[in-house]
Amino acid sequence: MFAKPIQGRTTAGAEGEVVVLLIGMRINHFRGVHHWLPVLLAMLRMLRELGRDKGRGLLGHTLLTGSPRTYCVVQYWESKEKLYAYASAPDMFHRRAWAIMNRREKKSRRHVGLWHESYVVPEGGYESIYADMPVHGLARATGVLPLEARGRRAADRFAHRSSAN
Repeated sequence: MFAKPIQGRTTAGAEGEVVVLLIGMRINHFRGVHHWLPVLLAMLRMLRELGRDKGRGLLGHTLLTGSPRTYCVVQYWESKEKLYAYASAPDMFHRRAWAIMNRREKKSRRHVGLWHESYVVPEGGYESIYADMPVHGLARATGVLPLEARGRRAADRFAHRSSAN
């Protein structure tokens, strides 16, 4: 929140494919706080859980809000397999939280909306630039590089290939 900007232009140090999960909620009725607050708190709990166990595959995340009603978490994952594994792991909070939501869904549906979108972006399908910014987004999840390491133009950064490929 109060991170110091890196002067100049940088880019993300991502290599290979990038898995991005966008997940969020919309408060449909503010007065239904007992329906939407548990959803918000569950997401924060899952992020803390994933932060304690780096082997689960979450590389980083960014919390966003579009309005007082809408909240989104942009998550960067090592692989879709690790994302699936976390979502279905019986020992992780996600599975329990989802079961609770499914039981309460009929009552909660009017009060809170939920959504997610998942993307597997192949190498060559993403590029980034950060100008006078603190480490942010994909760079926060995968590391930051001087812009010249991947190219000054977006086309050059899109063309970058890791040594593994």
